[in-house]
Amino acid sequence: MEGADEFMKYRSPLVSRYASKEMAYNFSDRKKFTTWRKLWIYLAKAEKGLGLPITDAQIQEMESHEKDIDFAMAAEEERKLRHDVMAHVHTFAHCCPTAAPIIHLGATSCYVGDNTDLIMLRDGFDIILPKLARVIDRLANFAEKYADLPTLGFTHYQPAQLTTVGKRACLWLQDLTMDMRNLQRARDDLRFRGVKGTTGTQASFLQLFQGDHDKVEELDKMVTEMAGFKKAYLVTGQTYTRKVDVDCLSCLASLGATVHKICTDIRLLANLKEIEEPFEKEQIGSSAMPYKRNPMRAERCCSLARHLVALMSDPLQTASVQWLERTLDDSANRRISLPESFLTADIILSTLQNITEGLVVYPKVIERHIRHELPFMATENIIMAMVKAGGNRQDCHEKIRVLSQEAAAVVKQEGGDNDLLARVQGDPYFSPILGQLDSILDPKTFIGRAPQQVARFLSEEVRPLLEPYKAKMDVKIELEL
Repeated sequence: MEGADEFMKYRSPLVSRYASKEMAYNFSDRKKFTTWRKLWIYLAKAEKGLGLPITDAQIQEMESHEKDIDFAMAAEEERKLRHDVMAHVHTFAHCCPTAAPIIHLGATSCYVGDNTDLIMLRDGFDIILPKLARVIDRLANFAEKYADLPTLGFTHYQPAQLTTVGKRACLWLQDLTMDMRNLQRARDDLRFRGVKGTTGTQASFLQLFQGDHDKVEELDKMVTEMAGFKKAYLVTGQTYTRKVDVDCLSCLASLGATVHKICTDIRLLANLKEIEEPFEKEQIGSSAMPYKRNPMRAERCCSLARHLVALMSDPLQTASVQWLERTLDDSANRRISLPESFLTADIILSTLQNITEGLVVYPKVIERHIRHELPFMATENIIMAMVKAGGNRQDCHEKIRVLSQEAAAVVKQEGGDNDLLARVQGDPYFSPILGQLDSILDPKTFIGRAPQQVARFLSEEVRPLLEPYKAKMDVKIELEL
C-alpha cells in the first residue's frame, strides 16, 4: 500500500515523467544534505589546519557518517525547530557525539545552503553541456549530409529564394553554438560563496582566529579549493548575490528560446511533409485518426521550452527584492526555480538529441514544392537570358508579368499546378532561349553559396566547439515516453 500512496499526491512531471536520473539526483535531498555534511567536514579540516582545537578523531567521526543521514530524524527536528540547517546540524551531531561541539563552527546557514546551491549549479551545467554538445554534433552531421539539397526558403512563411536543407540546419546550429558559449561562460564564471559569516563580514571567523586576518583569508581559500572551485566571491552579504542565479537561468532560458524555434520549424516542415521527427513502428499519432504522424517530440520540446523561458522572471524578481544583506523571501522561490530550470533544460536536450538522431528528409516532396514555385522565382533569370539573346528588358518584363499572373490565377483560383513554364515555352517570343530553360530552372543554380557556407561554418565554428566533449559523444537517447 505504501507504493500506492505515491499516487495520492502531486509529483512533478519533470522528475516522474521526463528528467534524467543524473539531473534528478543533482537536485535531490540526498545530494543536498550529503553536500552539507561535506561542507561541514571541509570547514572543520581547514579550521584544524589553521590551529583551532579540533582533533583527527572528530574529523574521522564526521567522515565516517557523511552519507548515513537519518531523514526521519531530520524531518522531526525541523518540525520542532522550524529551521532546516539546525535540524541537520542536530541530526549529524547525533551520530557524531565527539564532533558535535565543532560542527558548523563559526558558520551561518548560508555557508551550507548557498555553497551547496553553487555546487549544484556547477554540476547541473556539467550534465547539460555534454548533452548540448551531442545535439550540436548530430545536427552538424545532418547539415553536412544535406548541405547542397535545395529546398524552398521561407520569409513570413511565404515561399522565398531557395536555400538548402543543410543551410537551414546551420541557422539552428548557430543559435545552439551561442547557447553553448553562454552556458560554458556561466559555468566558468561561477565562484564559491566560501566562508563569510552572517552578514558577509567574516566577523565570527576573525573572532575564532583572535583577529588574525591572514588565517581567515586562508580558511576561505582552503574551503573553496576543497569544494572544487578556483575562486570565491570576495564580497557577499549573508548570501551570494542573486544576480548569479539570473546569470545562470538566463542562459537556460535563452536555450529554451532556441529549442522552441528549432522545434517549431520542424513542426512546420512536418506539416509540409518535407521533414519528420523519428516515429516508432507501434507509435500512435492520434486516438481518432490512425493515419496521423504528429510531431510529438518537437511539441514536447516547445511545451517545456515555454516553461523554461517563463522561469526566467523568478530570479530577476528575486534579485531585485533582496533587502540590504539579504531577506528570506528568496528561499521558497529558489527551491523551485533553480532545479526546475535545469530539469527542464535537461529533458529538452535529451528529447532534441533523440529528434536530431532520427530526422527523416523527403527529397521528392521538397522537389515537388520547388517545382511549384521555381518558375516564378526564375523569371529574373529568364529576363536576363532573353536580354543576352538580344531582347529588350522592358518588353520581356511585361511578357513575363502577364504570363505569371495567368499562371498564378490557375494556381490560386483553379487549384491547378503552376504552368508558367509551359506558357513561356508556348510563346514564340521566348524561342531564342527555349534550349536554356532546363539549366535556367536547375534548382542548384538558385542556392547561391549555401553549400560553401555550411562547410565553412561547420569547420570553423561548430566542430572546434565540440572538441572538449569528444569522450562523451557516443551516448544515444531512447525516450521512455
